[in-house]
Amino acid sequence: MTSAFERCTDLMIGGGPVRHYRSGAQGPPVLLLHGGMMDTAEGVWRDVAHRMAAKYQVHAIDLPRHGASRPWPGRLDRQFFDRFLDDLFDRLDLPPTAVAGLSLGGGIGIGYALRNPGRVSALIAIGPGGIGAKRRAQFTTWAVLRTPGVLKLTSKYLARSPEAVRRSMIANLTAGAGTRDFDAILELVHAEARAKARYGEPALDDWMVDAYGPRRMRLDYLTELERLAVPSLWIRGENDPLVGHPELAAAAAAAPDGRLVTIPDAGHIVTYDQPAEFFRLADEFLASVTGGDRRVG
Repeated sequence: MTSAFERCTDLMIGGGPVRHYRSGAQGPPVLLLHGGMMDTAEGVWRDVAHRMAAKYQVHAIDLPRHGASRPWPGRLDRQFFDRFLDDLFDRLDLPPTAVAGLSLGGGIGIGYALRNPGRVSALIAIGPGGIGAKRRAQFTTWAVLRTPGVLKLTSKYLARSPEAVRRSMIANLTAGAGTRDFDAILELVHAEARAKARYGEPALDDWMVDAYGPRRMRLDYLTELERLAVPSLWIRGENDPLVGHPELAAAAAAAPDGRLVTIPDAGHIVTYDQPAEFFRLADEFLASVTGGDRRVG
């Protein structure tokens, strides 16, 4: 198998460094946005990008303060990412492009598609952030996130505690240590933890922290999705502990051309748990919105 991450370019986008991975020579363009915390492009999309590259022009990036896209100064909030994606689209000279995002990347993609429908041809949101009015332990989580220094201390702890990282990954992957390429995935996650500690970064991204309020979420795109002007596919792992089925079903129903699928035997990081099934669903959806006649499901 040829890696989709062998070809990369380091760019300056919006005032900071960005690692851009490019694969696939034909078909519509697709931009892949990974999740937050210890995610990287090479991790989250490791068993997906090469499948997509057979039919699509694939662009994957390490989001700012992830992977090789660092250091970044300042606060990286929603307004930052809207400007950042504008600059990225300009720099890569992208035509209208399908955006596929997981978790944080899904939330960023939703916001960008809402405000820039001329630049986004389709949206695939996988367990996205920014959906739903409340979370479990809402006030407690908000209070912890607002405790000075706690998120940077968490980065340092994870960097020094590979066994804690291993336990967390086993708990969050449906097949645990039996997940395909588990050791390689684990090393990428621990390398990201070490990088966050080295650069003095918080364990949780600013976008994610800002989304939390004490009683309810400060960010909930459900109230805006009726304005979404691009076709959308909403994907949830059946065992996802972070994004509930009612919230994602409501999102798919609110979006004018929204479709919902649930992937069995998958948790929050669907692309680790069921990469082949994720690609099948994404490919069917993209084919259907670019003139194909296949159905998703």
